[in-house]
Formats: sequence, structure tokens, C-alpha cells
Amino acid sequence: MSYPKIYPTVVVLAGPTAVGKTELAIKLANEFNTEIISADSRQFFKEMNIGTAKPSAQELSLARHHLIDSHSIFDSYDVKQFEKDVLLLLEQLFIKYPVVILTGGSGLYIDAVCKGFDEIPDISSSVRADIIDSYEKYGITWLQTEVKQLDPNYFEVVDQKNPQRLMRALEVCRATGQAYSSFRNKKSVERTFKIIKIALERDREELYSRIDHRMDRMLEQGLLEEAQQLYPYKELNALQTVGYTEIFGFLDGEYDLEEATRLLKRNSRRYAKRQLTWFRRDEAYQWFNPSQEQEIIRWVRHQLNG
Repeated sequence: MSYPKIYPTVVVLAGPTAVGKTELAIKLANEFNTEIISADSRQFFKEMNIGTAKPSAQELSLARHHLIDSHSIFDSYDVKQFEKDVLLLLEQLFIKYPVVILTGGSGLYIDAVCKGFDEIPDISSSVRADIIDSYEKYGITWLQTEVKQLDPNYFEVVDQKNPQRLMRALEVCRATGQAYSSFRNKKSVERTFKIIKIALERDREELYSRIDHRMDRMLEQGLLEEAQQLYPYKELNALQTVGYTEIFGFLDGEYDLEEATRLLKRNSRRYAKRQLTWFRRDEAYQWFNPSQEQEIIRWVRHQLNG
């Protein structure tokens, strides 16, 4: 099916972890005869599979996906590079497809594509060194307290267990005298394509049950063994994330496997809550339950033709 009169359009499909984005993104890609770009900041890395809930081989065979297994945990890859990569990729895809699906739960990465990302001034090495030194002395609780005080808006939505992201926010706050979040919200760029935004939600208890079930399934599939293989590189930025840090704590002897499992589920639920907070701040999103598949398709068609 072709849509010759449709203006080049990105259909964003966002939502919290375990809500059902992958299945619906594939259905939309097939419905509109197009391809999918991943906006999941952890699925880029080819060494991280089970703990990132990547689409299965079967799912990947049903629609072409981009920016999954595209990088290594040893690569330096950030949101600015992601923005550049996706914009270039869209130029190529729009030659063939009038509609492209962008899906994921990383709000910062989706915003970079849709709104742009303001340039942040260079941070002096002395500011960065001072923060690293304090973090090594006082730990992540100190980092969390500092960021919460200087940029409460960002603290509410950031992965609060990720020291690299907390340190980045703190160094920007200290070096510029402005909140890190202000560089994300100061201005929106004009894109050369139309953007349609969909967000998925479920009843909270249903979503939390799905998250708990996903964590159990990950452990059954070998998350512990995967984390053991990655353990020597646990300090890398890519691995400072929910799904791995809890297992690393177990491997460090801080607690037993039962406690690691409890933390996996609790932290994943908290992460989902922060994702929902992020997306709900953007009034451009149209919210649906994943079960409303036909309603979503009709709504997208209406927006494309409107």
C-alpha cells in the first residue's frame, strides 16, 4: 500500500517499559508498509540482550528495525550523536517510505529527534574532575541529592541509579549556572517532516504485573549469566542501568539473589513511573491502551490525511 500524497511523517510510539510497544510498532510498520527506528537507549548495544528486552529474532524478522545492535558498550554514543544518526537515516528512509515508525521508552532520545537538543557549552576538566572525586568519596546518594537540589525537573525523570547521567547533569548545572533540563527545553527546532505522537498506557496494576513477569522471564532466559559475562565492564556508562546494576550488586556480594530479584522488579517499576511522567508532560501525545490497535491505526490514518 502506498501513500503518494502523504507528507514525510514520523509516527512516534512511546510508553513505559513492558507496556507493549514492540508488538504494536511491528503491526504499525506492516500496516503502513514501512520500517522501525529504535529509540531505546540500551538496545543500541549488541552485548546487552536479555536485560534490555530487545525484540526477538522472530519479531525482528517481521519488520526491519534500525539502531538495534548498532553499537558496542565500548563505543562512546550519546543523545547528540543519536539525533544526527536518526536525521540522516530518516532522509534515506523517506526516499522510499512516506511514513517511518520511531519507537522506544527513552524520552530524551525521542525529544532529540522531535525537538532538537540545544548545544551545551564545553565543561572544564576541573569541574568534571571535582564531581568525579566527590562521587568516589560520597557515593551515588550524594549525586542524587545534588541533582535533585539543582535540577528537580530532570531528577524526577532521569534514571536515578545511573551515576553517569547524574554526573553529566551536575557538571552542566555547576559549569553554566543553569539547570541541565533547560538545555533540553529552551527551544524546538523546525523539522522537515511531520510528527505524530502516540503514547501507550495500561492500568497501573496491570503494567506492574507485566514488569514483574518480564523480570522473572529475563532471569529464566539467563540474565544472571549475561550479567556475569558483562561484570568486568560494569563501570561502563552503557551498563549503568536498571536490569544490570541490580545483578552486579548480587555479584559483588551486597545481597542474595532473592533481594536482587526484588530490586530488579522495584527499580523497573520506578523506571516505568518516571517514563510516564516524562511523556505526560508533552501534550502532543495521544494516549491509547495497546489493546486499541484498530483505533490507533484509524487515528494515525486520520492524522496522515489531515
